[in-house]
Amino acid sequence: MNAILKSLAAISLASTLLAGTAQAADPLNFGIISTESQQNLRSHWEPFLADMEKQTGLEVKPFFASDYAGVIEGMRFGKVQMGWFGNKSAMEAVDRAKGEIFAQTVPESGEAGYYSVILAPKSSSINSLDDLLTCDHSLNFGLGDVNSTSGYLVPMTFVFSAKGIDPKTCFKNVTNANHETNAMGVANGQLDAAANNTENMALIEKNQPAAFEKLKIVWKSPLIPSDPIVWSADLPAETKEKVKTFFLTYGTPQSKGDVAEETKVLAGLQWAPFRASTDDQLLPIRVMETSKSIAQTQSDTKLSVEEKAAKLKDLQAKKAAYETKLAATPQG
Repeated sequence: MNAILKSLAAISLASTLLAGTAQAADPLNFGIISTESQQNLRSHWEPFLADMEKQTGLEVKPFFASDYAGVIEGMRFGKVQMGWFGNKSAMEAVDRAKGEIFAQTVPESGEAGYYSVILAPKSSSINSLDDLLTCDHSLNFGLGDVNSTSGYLVPMTFVFSAKGIDPKTCFKNVTNANHETNAMGVANGQLDAAANNTENMALIEKNQPAAFEKLKIVWKSPLIPSDPIVWSADLPAETKEKVKTFFLTYGTPQSKGDVAEETKVLAGLQWAPFRASTDDQLLPIRVMETSKSIAQTQSDTKLSVEEKAAKLKDLQAKKAAYETKLAATPQG
């Protein structure tokens, strides 16, 4: 009997060790939001992820999706363990997919963020929002992915909701696409105007200068906080520590790798070394999202007076709470 018990114990221990080994060997899937074509994103990100794999000892695989929601849902269902998000998509990941922000990108310029813009063809008579928002159904307009901060949330908040305008009833046609597709649509005359951002404009200028020369900016937003890096709250503490150390030392004198080469890799992504961050960086985005909802509720003719008043009261209380916390939280 003792021999049988010892054998069972040995089998149990071996199974536990094997399970632990299998778990440790599971790849870390890194989600990358679809701001450009997968081919362009892959060339920018693969050197970085290769360095991450080498320095952390973890197997790291890129995870691409056709839209932002694919990366959010990937994290929600355990197919993505961490990734690069925009602020709006990070907010969705934090709220719906147990995401946590631990780092933030830093533009090469060292600025605290970037800007949403609206583009028009350089030869166009559209030179301002007044020119754009005639709402005579004659123009084709390109918005970003619905989970994009600069391509959707910011223009919807500061351009359309602020003026009580629904793009679908203003323009002849409204499409949703990534930044690169929107820019090229304007440059090629397929769109009369489209949302984009200053980071993608820099890429267009570098990689497609002929297209860049055909574009002009007709509107520029307030500053948007730089993009967050998000991991799943379910990651083991040891993995989180390895990943965080890698990100916060990459391209700095504290790095385990070749700092000069890492600087080149970051430059390919248009970034300087990362900085630490938390979910609090989403507070300005939460204020924007709530402001947009307030404007949309105010113009909603389907709600009764009582329903509208109750909804507005709730939204205004949320916005006030976010603004209070934002005022007390250092940003950048």
